[in-house]
Amino acid sequence: MSIQTGGKQRHRVVVIGSGFGGLFACRHLKKADVDIVLISKTSTHLFQPLLYQVATGILSTGEIAPATRIVLRKQQNVQVIMGDVHDIDLVNRTVTSELLNQDTVTPFDSLIVATGAQQSYFGNDHFATYAPGMKTIDDALELRARILGSFEEAELATTQEMRDRFLTFVVVGAGPTGVELAGQIAELADRTLVGTFRNIDPRDARVILVEGADAVLKPMGPKLGPKAQQRLEKMGVEIQLNAMVTDVDARGVTIKDKEGERRIEAACKVWSAGVQASGLGKQLAERSDGTQTDRAGRVIVEPDLTIKGHPNVFVVGDLMSVPGVPGQAQGAIQGATYAAKQITAEVAGKQKPADRAPFKYFDKGSMATISRFDAVCQVGKLEFSGFFAWLMWLVLHLYYLIGFRSRFVTVFQWFVAFLGRHRGQMAATEQWVFARLALEALNGNEDDAKEVRTETGNGAAVPTAKAAADPKAG
Repeated sequence: MSIQTGGKQRHRVVVIGSGFGGLFACRHLKKADVDIVLISKTSTHLFQPLLYQVATGILSTGEIAPATRIVLRKQQNVQVIMGDVHDIDLVNRTVTSELLNQDTVTPFDSLIVATGAQQSYFGNDHFATYAPGMKTIDDALELRARILGSFEEAELATTQEMRDRFLTFVVVGAGPTGVELAGQIAELADRTLVGTFRNIDPRDARVILVEGADAVLKPMGPKLGPKAQQRLEKMGVEIQLNAMVTDVDARGVTIKDKEGERRIEAACKVWSAGVQASGLGKQLAERSDGTQTDRAGRVIVEPDLTIKGHPNVFVVGDLMSVPGVPGQAQGAIQGATYAAKQITAEVAGKQKPADRAPFKYFDKGSMATISRFDAVCQVGKLEFSGFFAWLMWLVLHLYYLIGFRSRFVTVFQWFVAFLGRHRGQMAATEQWVFARLALEALNGNEDDAKEVRTETGNGAAVPTAKAAADPKAG
């Protein structure tokens, strides 16, 4: 489908994914003589680095997830369609996406695949039932409801054992997301919720950060990791290193370390220990001429970010595997910008695929917040932490937020949350907690339904797929 009507058909570019890679690819093709179709399974552009602030009540989803159609409405050469891409035909140059059981086939001349990554449970996908990741809006809203719901359950607990379990929060993975989330849960308990309950003191909450490696924020080096750990421990976060999670269930987690296996009883768990690439990466590799994927499922691309034998198919963002390029927003933005420039030059007749200069990544550094007024930052060989690093983190994230309104509201919400105790996004519903479990039961079997009844603890009947299809069943 071409957006242009009448006259000669323009070069057709299909972009899959509305994250940093997909959005920036479209924006950098604004002045190119092309028609673009952006296909995404969500209606928003998600600013993923701030998801943890949605989960802990600081920001609303609207600030970090503006509607993609609205973001791109002034760019006349872009058409946005919703759908989950399940087939890429490299021979016939088509992309097939599905929405509400209806397939849409979209032809392309150039393709940019930027479908990102999802949470990896290292082969233990059943962990997701009780320990959601932090990759989607649904994850963040579910986690917010689980966190706040745990305090509510603790308020009503009839035994100290139950109260302790509901006041224990386990974060698996001490990367940037895990560190930021653990710090914010601790601040939520120590500041925002103080004095709001009558039977419990939220400050009694245990926040436990579990890491399989021997250091916090290990990729950031031996200086910043210990600084982050020291700050977290000062806030009361318990850090357990060299500890591998072997099981997760409704009541807690099982951990294995040098002393053997042990249990942590905890109602609220969150997983931030690893990522794996979108399944489209494997499909692209299998259908191209010798392209391979790495252990995380990312596509090992050519120097120009394309796949073997198909110079018109670019893979960018978390889906691409390029030495020295981290799975962060800056890698996706730079990769998408590069791909857009190559397509623009080719369409204008200024360059052939064989003449492309290889992609070069410029490392702008990495950073992570620990608490209000405290962060760690690494820019080249320069490493620093504290208040100045925190200010840099604020400025950088504001810069990449889409839209003036989002920036304005975010600054206001930060001002309220960081200088005071109030957090403006504390709504949480039971439905957010159990939606994942109900969907698993609906699409699964009786075993899944039993897990839901165990989690809810009230023996409520949950329909299975069979029961939903047959009103007389169940």
